[in-house]
Amino acid sequence: MTKGIIVYQSKYGATKKYAEWLQTMTDFYCIEVSKAAADEVIQYETVVFCGGIYASGIAGLSFLKKNIDKFKNKKMAILCVGASPYDESAFTEIKEHNLTGGLKSIPLFYGRGAWNESKMKLIDRTLCKMLQKSVAKKDPSTYEPWMKALMCAKGQNCDWTDKKYLVPLLEYLEN
Repeated sequence: MTKGIIVYQSKYGATKKYAEWLQTMTDFYCIEVSKAAADEVIQYETVVFCGGIYASGIAGLSFLKKNIDKFKNKKMAILCVGASPYDESAFTEIKEHNLTGGLKSIPLFYGRGAWNESKMKLIDRTLCKMLQKSVAKKDPSTYEPWMKALMCAKGQNCDWTDKKYLVPLLEYLEN
């Protein structure tokens, strides 16, 4: 593979796990967004950004948005990590919401993450509980895939991370 860098932002560890797996599989340099500098990133041929999905936004994506003009001649990809099972319509919404302007043409990939309420910050735990209460009022037969996952994960610790989610991204990087 070409010389590359993985820039990631992880809140609870699932995205970091994917970034580290990618690093092992590609020999790319790996760095957290908070420690990354655009001048360092532009030295690499390939840039892979990894960020968790929170309230339909991809964490840390502002780094790419702010520096996209510097990276325009790079091979780029984005891996977003979420707790829900993959759903085409939800994935399309995430893509349309996040990949605007100069990011629009960057390929987006998905990896399923983890769920552990005991590790969540109070604000995240509170928001999730409010969302669960709202979803619980609905008829379960009308649940969207993310709603089913939210209700099934309630009160449990779940880790759905799997290297299989990296296969499409790795295939893209090899071409």
